[in-house]
Amino acid sequence: MTLALTEEQELLRSTAAEFVDREVVPNRARWDREEQVDRQIVGRLGELGFLGLTLPEEVGGTPVDSRSYCLLMEELGRGDSAIRGIVSVSLGLVGTSIARYGTDEQRKHWLPGIADGSVLACFGLTEPGTGSDAGNLTARAVRDGADWLLSGEKVFITNGTWAQVALVFARTGGAGPRGVTAFLVPTDAAGFEAREITGKLGLRGQATASLHMQEVRVPDANRLGEEGRGFRVAMSALDKGRMSIAAGCVGIARGCLEAATQYAGQRIQFGKPIAGHQLVQELLADTAVDLDAGRMLTWLAADLLDRGEPMSLAASKAKLFASEAAVRAANNCLQVFGGYGYVEDYPVGKYLRDARVMTLYEGTSQVQKLIIGRALTGISAF
Repeated sequence: MTLALTEEQELLRSTAAEFVDREVVPNRARWDREEQVDRQIVGRLGELGFLGLTLPEEVGGTPVDSRSYCLLMEELGRGDSAIRGIVSVSLGLVGTSIARYGTDEQRKHWLPGIADGSVLACFGLTEPGTGSDAGNLTARAVRDGADWLLSGEKVFITNGTWAQVALVFARTGGAGPRGVTAFLVPTDAAGFEAREITGKLGLRGQATASLHMQEVRVPDANRLGEEGRGFRVAMSALDKGRMSIAAGCVGIARGCLEAATQYAGQRIQFGKPIAGHQLVQELLADTAVDLDAGRMLTWLAADLLDRGEPMSLAASKAKLFASEAAVRAANNCLQVFGGYGYVEDYPVGKYLRDARVMTLYEGTSQVQKLIIGRALTGISAF
């Protein structure tokens, strides 16, 4: 089920679906085995305009509403969450942050490349000792004349080994969120190193890295936003990122449901298709309800964003529900497949592994519950 789409939204959705079915689905099992997505996929994402969606026309982007962006994320999530992550991070976390907080020069320098795929970006917030407690990060930037010297380590950074620019958050002042500043750091700068992280449970094809910085010299012109206001930049980006993850999780649930429904109509047990057995129908029905509910929560956040209203709480609700629903969907639909769901001939095993991390990154399910609880009670439990 879905609400009516405009002609432009339907065109975007169908273009994304065709791309996923033609260029992603046939390759995703191989990418998963090899732990490496074909790098040329970035160029294709740029050619199709996916990496410039929502960015201004003057920098090569395509201004669209947030529901359109969610439709793209859903289709990419249905195909391979590793591909969704490329777009969500480079465009959704970094590109839109530059568009909102950047100077004219920063926008002109970085956004055209991000939009056409010639420049890939990564988001350097999480550290080995600060995941959910991001306001107490330890990477530090020290003034040196007109420049800053950045030192520290970031971990679990999507696009980390592929990116040409990293949006890095570092401490420039005292303790807590108010002492954090954001910087745009070219990844070829002296003292900057990205080390690949392999052996992941899911998202195995995605380029994930730890970033190591040793007195990386960054001009003050590369500071994004005001000094000491970097945490605001990060949280604004994560609000939209949570909406993106929710949409991608809707895609995972949809992919699971479509695969399991088709299989259940073909698999014969006890003399009839297993789709005719009540408990199998229960698994499919539960997934269908989760799918629709997740999509509606996601679209609510998108609608609030487009109307310029606060959407942080809605994004947390959507991310919490849709990520947990994606895990349930993958579990339910793997059960429909039985033993066949446990091998890579069918996609549900990969969906399950990919879905599991969605409850962890860009704010764990527990963090989302604390955000919702704070809004309900007016009392912070952090």
